[in-house]
Amino acid sequence: MIKTLTKHGNSLALILDKPILELLNIEPETPISVTTDGKSLILSPIQDRERSEKLTKVRARVNKKYETTFKKLAE
Repeated sequence: MIKTLTKHGNSLALILDKPILELLNIEPETPISVTTDGKSLILSPIQDRERSEKLTKVRARVNKKYETTFKKLAE
């Protein structure tokens, strides 16, 4: 996908299409991390720390409960 920047006051804006926002679960109030590797611009939604910790705990609990099943599936 090729995008062009849009003039917004004294700045330039990048308009993100709705399907991309939905895919990344980005809403107007979602904080975005803007970084670069020196050649590319990298935009990443900042994950809610509380939500990430909760997901980590749930994932660990599921892995423990279904450990044998997961091992069999991996074979």
